[in-house]
Amino acid sequence: MYNVNKFKGFTLVELLITVAILGILASIAYPSYTSFVMRSDRAEPQRELLRLANLQEQLYSDSRAYTEDMKELGLSQDPYITESGNYSIDATVNGATFILTATAKASQTGDTGCTTLTINETGLKTPAGSCWEQ
Repeated sequence: MYNVNKFKGFTLVELLITVAILGILASIAYPSYTSFVMRSDRAEPQRELLRLANLQEQLYSDSRAYTEDMKELGLSQDPYITESGNYSIDATVNGATFILTATAKASQTGDTGCTTLTINETGLKTPAGSCWEQ
């Protein structure tokens, strides 16, 4: 006769080893993933700062003045909140100069070192370095 008592399946040790391996992989992958998401979310304020700097220059060529009011640039709110809601952008004008500042909000505040991005009328971007790189 056949042996009916033959068990099929995983042992507890095999399951514990699998869970341990998955835990190790997750502990490596999750921080890398969150870091990638933070870096990729910087693209939106960079794009918007460049677009708004262009609008400021267009306004300056028409009226010989920059504006602090984002509504004069055709935006619906001042300060301007990006589509994702992760950044607010405001302008500071001093005569023939301007500085556009994107300040992190919501989940993007954890992006240490890059919570504030700026660009001025000459195209100078701060902070210099990896915050503006993709």
